[in-house]
Amino acid sequence: MQEFVDALNSVIWSPALIYLCLGAGLFFTIVTRCVQFRHFGEMWRLLLNNKSSEQGISSFQALAVSLSGRVGTGNIAGVAAAIGFGGPGAVFWMWVVAFFGAATAYIESTNAQIYKEQEDGVYRGGPAYYIEKALGQKWYAWMFALATILACGLLLPAVQSNGIGDSLVNVFGTGGSIDSVFGELALTKVYAAVFIVLLLGFIIFGGVKRIASFTQIVVPFMALAYIIIACSMIALHIDMLPGIIGMIFADAFTPMAGFGAAIGWGVKRGVYSNEAGQGTGPHAAAAAEVSHPAQQGLVQAFSVYIDTLFVCSATAFMILITQSYNVMPDGATEFVVQNLSADTVINGPAFTQIAVDSVLSGFGKPFIAVALFFFAFTTVLAYYFIAENNVSYINRTIKIPALRFVLKVVLMSAVFYGTIAQPGAAWGMGDVGVGLMAWLNIIGIIAIFFVAKPALKALKDYEAQQKAGVEEFSFDPEKLGIKNADHWVNKDK
Repeated sequence: MQEFVDALNSVIWSPALIYLCLGAGLFFTIVTRCVQFRHFGEMWRLLLNNKSSEQGISSFQALAVSLSGRVGTGNIAGVAAAIGFGGPGAVFWMWVVAFFGAATAYIESTNAQIYKEQEDGVYRGGPAYYIEKALGQKWYAWMFALATILACGLLLPAVQSNGIGDSLVNVFGTGGSIDSVFGELALTKVYAAVFIVLLLGFIIFGGVKRIASFTQIVVPFMALAYIIIACSMIALHIDMLPGIIGMIFADAFTPMAGFGAAIGWGVKRGVYSNEAGQGTGPHAAAAAEVSHPAQQGLVQAFSVYIDTLFVCSATAFMILITQSYNVMPDGATEFVVQNLSADTVINGPAFTQIAVDSVLSGFGKPFIAVALFFFAFTTVLAYYFIAENNVSYINRTIKIPALRFVLKVVLMSAVFYGTIAQPGAAWGMGDVGVGLMAWLNIIGIIAIFFVAKPALKALKDYEAQQKAGVEEFSFDPEKLGIKNADHWVNKDK
């Protein structure tokens, strides 16, 4: 199974996808005239919008839901893997994909707002919806919907829960073992799996409003606490920071692990972490109540900065400053750099836990375990929200009443399995899910841009209203030549 997953990943995550992610971000940065930089101040203003409705959540809640998907295991274990397999230079390429990816996030999230629908009293939307409405290619929209249900309902949740299980073993040990059909399992992981599944079931059976309320409280708190610890550690070693940044830049172009490894792992884990172009963020963006689609596009672009430039950079600096990492490129038999014992797991939270514990002895490992629990758990909630959106899309054509219930059971089973599984298998399946969605979504938004340019038209309209000094923004898709934006056409009616 592991060999099959690795072979599949070598095809999906070929250099073509790496350069597609970077190329799309660069292209959208150019055509929007650097929207992610020009409107940085407006992003902050829009974050304060707490307007919601019976049908939709507020911009801040939508940001929290999307951040709960972006800020997850990838920010702790993913950064460690990027450094461990790609060297310190991989961090530079994570930054690059974040800067360019913010423009991609604007495009995909604005598209989601333009083509959203109201169903069962809530807003629904995402790539499947905008691919069908903007391109008229229902078969392609179905491909994305099915790939997303597979990825977010089965493959990706296992990665998040796997990080929780590994971090707890690093703190408490195995707690004994038990024989099962999955082999010998650590009891610590089994207890964690049961607890996580019970808590998850309580929340996901409560609906999207409960998800939004939960993430609105947890996400800012957990991110702030994590960054405070990271900044404290960096401050204690501030004299080392210029050298670490210099090493990251130097290693990006003369990489110890090889150029392909540095850029490949940097982009792969960057996309995994901030999700720009992957097609997950637009689902939360579509659920927001805003007066103009461009507003939520700008908010979602800002979430890429929070994820990669703040949280991922904090993790990277902690690991590199304390030299709590090994580097072994894929396929290599010897370490390029070895600062830790050879049995330290690269595809896991160990680097980060060791880094914090080296400064805050006895506190670091349990703190990272707690942070990782909140990061990963809220990400699983976001995955359910995304998968459910695509189930709703499919139910528009084929009514299968039990499909939502089946999704919940499958997702909870995947979380249980992921908690007790080995890291290599879980991360491999997760990469398959991310890659499939990224291929389908990026090709889709590029095609939509050349066919209709809806997100660019919305941006120009929003900027024109800004310049005119309007007090209340409005959006008229018919006036802009945007077709099939039925929600906005009928909104005032």
